[in-house]
Amino acid sequence: MAGVTARFLGSWRIATMEQWDREYLDMVVPASVSFAARGSGELQFGTVHGWLDCRFEERGGVPRVEFSWEGDSEGDPVCGRGWAEADTGGTLKGRLFFHHGDESEFTARRRRASARGAGGRRRKDLVHHTARSRSRTSG
Repeated sequence: MAGVTARFLGSWRIATMEQWDREYLDMVVPASVSFAARGSGELQFGTVHGWLDCRFEERGGVPRVEFSWEGDSEGDPVCGRGWAEADTGGTLKGRLFFHHGDESEFTARRRRASARGAGGRRRKDLVHHTARSRSRTSG
């Protein structure tokens, strides 16, 4: 199963979702989904930010991840489930479900490794920005 898991590891840029346009997808940060080796992950698009509990498998010879997720949207708790399949060209195709709510197909492309974090800022800039924000609120 390690080979299947490795196909998903890392960060993926959400390219399209059938229910939402690009403007909404990238409203807060560039829309993305990521997967870690221990079966965890994260997704963020629009005002939705969630954490994943993943299971990696192969179904009919196709690498697949199924996950449940929970998080928030505009401060309100949200949760659901989803799945994605990885092709050999570096594309994920899947479906995301909100519990008792919307569902949407999505496609994502693997992100190249970089020193940038959420919102395109360099990680060291994020640390500096966070420290500066804390010092403003603690005084």
